[in-house]
Amino acid sequence: MKGDWSRIEPAVFFSSAAVVVFVLAFGVIDPDGAKDTFLGLQDWIVGTFGWLFVASTALFLVFSVWCTLGARGRLRLGPEGEAPDFALHSWFAMLFSAGMGIGIMFFGVAEPVMHYASPPSAAVGSPLAAQQAMTITFFHWGLHAWGVYTVMGLAIAYFGHRKGLPLAIRSTLYPLLGNRIHGWIGHSVDTFAVFGTIFGLATSLGLGAMQINAGLHRLFGTPESAGVQVVLIALITAGATTSLVLGLDKGIRRLSELNVVLATLLLLFVAAAGPTLVLVKAFPAHIVDYLVALVPLSTGYEQLGDIAWQKSWTLFYWAWWIAWSPFVGMFIARISRGRTIREFVLGVLLVPTLVSFLWFTVFGGSAITLDTQSSGIATAVATDLSTGIYALLDRLPAAGITSLLAALVVAVFFITSSDSGSFVVDMLTSGGDPDPPVWQRVFWAVSEGVIAAALLLAGGLAALKSAAINTGLPFCVILLFVCLGLGRALRKEGNAARSD
Repeated sequence: MKGDWSRIEPAVFFSSAAVVVFVLAFGVIDPDGAKDTFLGLQDWIVGTFGWLFVASTALFLVFSVWCTLGARGRLRLGPEGEAPDFALHSWFAMLFSAGMGIGIMFFGVAEPVMHYASPPSAAVGSPLAAQQAMTITFFHWGLHAWGVYTVMGLAIAYFGHRKGLPLAIRSTLYPLLGNRIHGWIGHSVDTFAVFGTIFGLATSLGLGAMQINAGLHRLFGTPESAGVQVVLIALITAGATTSLVLGLDKGIRRLSELNVVLATLLLLFVAAAGPTLVLVKAFPAHIVDYLVALVPLSTGYEQLGDIAWQKSWTLFYWAWWIAWSPFVGMFIARISRGRTIREFVLGVLLVPTLVSFLWFTVFGGSAITLDTQSSGIATAVATDLSTGIYALLDRLPAAGITSLLAALVVAVFFITSSDSGSFVVDMLTSGGDPDPPVWQRVFWAVSEGVIAAALLLAGGLAALKSAAINTGLPFCVILLFVCLGLGRALRKEGNAARSD
């Protein structure tokens, strides 16, 4: 036990725990005050620095592609000749489950339907509204999001696996700060990362409990109540803790692979039982529409709607992806040892993006098509976002079985998000140790569940979500410096590789 305690990074561990306790107490004691404070700060950040988020996300995407070019793309994230730690299918399963799986379960139906029902610049119910709904959704969940994750993940993997630095956010700033990353600056960066990750995951855990509860209510008449949702949070937390204790290979990897199988079964069912021919034609058309709109939307976000719409959607998403980049980037870096930079970037950018596009086409496209036949899906989504996927499945055969499968997929996706997020926090609070002590894994996994349950009961989840999003501004600035430092390092090593 003494050896385990000596493996923590005290400055990060105790300062992170203190911040968590303070914000938790604020949210429980004065949930309305916390909500007003953090939402007001979020509104100011997104409104004032929206231009920075838009320019930065576009830059991160371009920088990610630049990293694959020439000799630098052949550099390995680890010693030359070392094989990847995980097989390709396991790698894809884990990075997708950690990065966006739960998000597309929650918004797979809801977001396209919401844009269709209330398009920013098209007539409601028109074919243009349907087209615009899918293009906007693809834009929010596509290359820009994964470009953010790619930059953070690649920098951590490069300096951690190839240069032997701690597997932590601070290491990405080594080209600019040198050994000062081991001082208060590095501690502050890692503490910010822990803060954003813990509160982002706790928020998702609370929202996930609501979505599972909605499914159980439809299936079995289970009451939709805070008490039921707290029990669900406890069960998800228990599953995540068990997965963490088993470790990356036996726990997180196997659970991620199981979830991909379950999600694939659900996807195939909806594709076959829904408007199949419409979806087959729509998928490539949606991708073409997205690619055509990619540059205009990336450089002029005001084209979609007014500033209020932007703050609610596009700017919110950019801040959210950036706030989550330490969590997702750290986890992807941890599982990517042995891959080349080109494999890493193309795999992280393209595969999850295409899978997300397919998912939104099948679920969102089916919902929009059925809603034109007066199915009421849009009404259900407007009433409760968490019921979107169940409202769609109710319009298809075997709704009871598929809704149960959907609830199971949601639960397992939340477990994989929770265990991978806790694993990241464990690494950060142990100084970048890729195999943190078991007691610490349990501590942070249980802490997430306690935070989610406490704030769910107190009505403070909205405040928690805003608190997590507000870390997007400092990390946006940090990511810009990460690009500068990583660019210098890759250019230098790439030039050396060409001269050999």
